[in-house]
Amino acid sequence: MASRQVLLFAAAAIAAAFLLAPASAEVFTVGDAAGWTLKYPATWTEGKTFFVGDSLTFTYPSDKHNVMEVTGADFKACNVTGNALGTWNSGSDTVPLDKAGRRWFVCGVGNHCAQGMKLLVVTANSAAEAPAAPPSSSASFVSGAVSQAMVAAGAVAAAMLML
Repeated sequence: MASRQVLLFAAAAIAAAFLLAPASAEVFTVGDAAGWTLKYPATWTEGKTFFVGDSLTFTYPSDKHNVMEVTGADFKACNVTGNALGTWNSGSDTVPLDKAGRRWFVCGVGNHCAQGMKLLVVTANSAAEAPAAPPSSSASFVSGAVSQAMVAAGAVAAAMLML
């Protein structure tokens, strides 16, 4: 009897692990194919959700641009003189999103910030804190929930058959 309870508990734990497993960290290439350049699309963050553990990769010609992390006030004013929280200039820089909150990035070369080379990223701790986005359809939400429930039920049923 005790071994049956242990197996059932193990099956439930495995099912819970599958259902509650966090999504893996994502690496976002800033600007996608355009990269971090003067043609950087100002709408790049639309439709994207950033979580702690994700990272941003800035790709750009290192002789023409850089990446500076600045305060919100410096971001708004495009102030790039001496107030950087961080500066990168390799042409291929990956910045980890290691804390929740707002982070502001600009190009500190010439007047590039004023020309639109600036990025505000809002990072959430978890999906529970992420800005709400409507599902593409209720059918896809229901389908995903049903699939997860079926996986859990299958794991429990397999464990019961082993008894």
